[in-house]
Amino acid sequence: MATFKPCQGKSACRDNGEVCLTCGRSLSEIVQLRAHLKEITSLALEYEYENVEEFAQYIARKVEKMIIHEKTEKPLDVQLSK
Repeated sequence: MATFKPCQGKSACRDNGEVCLTCGRSLSEIVQLRAHLKEITSLALEYEYENVEEFAQYIARKVEKMIIHEKTEKPLDVQLSK
């Protein structure tokens, strides 16, 4: 299992064409995460949310809960498929 290391900002990024030498994440992972963040941002802008801090906190809570749920459900899914 990997440990997530947050980006230090675009100005801190250095890469070797495959991974960021600052955070250690693959460039494809970084691109994928940025795309999902852009989608979430676009949603908030589309609906003109004024309380962006509350929206961001909600997203953070839900993502954490979903990850925990998926981790605990995976062993059951594997067992059931056998």
